[in-house]
Amino acid sequence: MTEKSVGAVRPKTFTIDSLKLVSGKYLKPVTQCYETYGTLNKDKTNAILVAHAFSGDAHAAGYYEGDKNPGWWDSLIGPGKALDTDKYYVICANVIGGCKGSTGPSSVNPSTGRPYALEFPSITIEDMVNAQERLIDHLGIAKLLCVVGGSMGGMQVLQWVASFPDKIQSAIPIATALKHSPQQIAFDEVGRQAVMSDTAWNYGNYYDKTEKPERGLAVARMIGHITYMSDKSMEDKFSRRLKEKNGDFKFTADFEVEGYLRYRGDSFVKRFDANSYLYITKAMDYFDLSGDKLIPRGRNIKTRFLVIAFKSDWLYPSYQSQDIVRQLKIRDVDATYCEISSDYGHDAFILEVEEETHLIKHFLDKSYHNNNETKTYEI
Repeated sequence: MTEKSVGAVRPKTFTIDSLKLVSGKYLKPVTQCYETYGTLNKDKTNAILVAHAFSGDAHAAGYYEGDKNPGWWDSLIGPGKALDTDKYYVICANVIGGCKGSTGPSSVNPSTGRPYALEFPSITIEDMVNAQERLIDHLGIAKLLCVVGGSMGGMQVLQWVASFPDKIQSAIPIATALKHSPQQIAFDEVGRQAVMSDTAWNYGNYYDKTEKPERGLAVARMIGHITYMSDKSMEDKFSRRLKEKNGDFKFTADFEVEGYLRYRGDSFVKRFDANSYLYITKAMDYFDLSGDKLIPRGRNIKTRFLVIAFKSDWLYPSYQSQDIVRQLKIRDVDATYCEISSDYGHDAFILEVEEETHLIKHFLDKSYHNNNETKTYEI
């Protein structure tokens, strides 16, 4: 597999006057930060939308000037890669409610001249997708070749199917669910309580303060990161190794796994907003396309599906992906299910590059060359 990169990239922005939210309220104006890779063909039939996960953003591939780290899915986006930019036009947008250039709680409320904070309206996954649809329309794309994403990105993929089935030819939801289980909601709530228990959170009003709720947000991230890994991946990476071997324990990061979690927590607060954490996790918890909500009875869709899960993923266990496929098969939708054997846990959707590349490349190639094909096939 080639290691070519899309190279230097720059974020772009698109602003609309207003967006009606599921709640009935209006958010205005609404700015989305996005990036594109590759070239849109003359017929505008080669566009792929990448939906990012909870802590992701629009920077999915390539490098910013002076930055040594590439975008979060650079291993799958680029020349010759799974999302081949020699062939496809790839788009990734930061969700509304986020904090990396799209309108969110840290944005200035035009009515007050101050950051929204908790005056920001409640948002849903459907609101995020509605905003993305406006962006895709702005780019002049009538129908997307594919929408692909993992975790919360997979929820957006499913919402695209529910909201705009005629505007997507194929869908690849990865390591995701039709709705959160009580356990998944519970983990999110513990994270939210960690943030809100930080005295510096100040009921969301911390933007003009020297102190920010960094400790609470770091703890929330530490909790989350435990759920992203599997027991085996933690054993392989850390085991019970001590950073320093001495006979007297201290309440510091003695074990390597403790140091790793603290590092993850501390680095997260440098790039993420605590209020965005609250809003986005709530949006995930309220997401529900179970039963007939994904594809209502009587509606026929031609969208082709590749549903990917990972055996060691206990945050979004494979039975939830199987539930997606079951709902699709009941509606006679062309759906292929692939469960990858991986020890990485939920992080596998970022790390299992070779397996995902093989599956996605094959699937997209068939979608691209057989736009009207709906017969079942196997990978």
